[in-house]
Amino acid sequence: MQLRFENVDKQFGQLEVIKGFSGEFAQGELVALVGPSGCGKSTLLHLVAGLENPTAGQVLADGKRVPGPNPSRTLVFQEHALYPWLSLEANVAMALELQGVSKASAFEQARAWLARVSLEGFEHYYPHQVSGGMRQRTALARAFIAKPEVLLLDEPFGALDALTRMALQDVLRELIDEHQPTVLLVTHDVDEALYLADHILVFSARPARVLKTFNFTHCEKSHDLSEFAAERREILSLLGIKTEVGH
Repeated sequence: MQLRFENVDKQFGQLEVIKGFSGEFAQGELVALVGPSGCGKSTLLHLVAGLENPTAGQVLADGKRVPGPNPSRTLVFQEHALYPWLSLEANVAMALELQGVSKASAFEQARAWLARVSLEGFEHYYPHQVSGGMRQRTALARAFIAKPEVLLLDEPFGALDALTRMALQDVLRELIDEHQPTVLLVTHDVDEALYLADHILVFSARPARVLKTFNFTHCEKSHDLSEFAAERREILSLLGIKTEVGH
């Protein structure tokens, strides 16, 4: 699904969060949104999800204005938002049951997806019985099982340790390559953005405006990001982070 923002403004009362944002993103692309806390990145996700409406301008999905929430546009938060009274299997199956899929079929598919994210054998565990990384794997399985055309990720791995985060980044890349959703990723981790993204948009402080766009379409990447050291330094510099020792 193609996404397009046309001169989008967003205000909450007198607070101006986004001003004149435009952009177009193709199906299958992962676009990372990087910028200071509170600059409006998450608000952009909420606009695409249909949870908020722009104050001015419009957000289009395949050329049609986003009127409200729809399962084709799925939002995944940093906090996994699983139902604590449901097993992992039931949490994942619910995404299909809400679309009218029979319980038997939904649970069968849920088990397959839990295996896909290396959670086979944990189907009947509850969220409080597993680690944060396992809960986030479950959230990813729940997001992908409905085959969304747009996946909106709001710092999905921010609360995880470094090794778990890298492992889940690999899972995410595999799933995206396989299912080709259009992905918007909000992250404060520049290395995560460099590893995952086809495009990185670096935003200013509120109201959000794009300082620079970095393009990496068709680049082969590994967790060793040494070949992108120059881009990393520039992104950090745009964010006001010192990268070189002064003399």
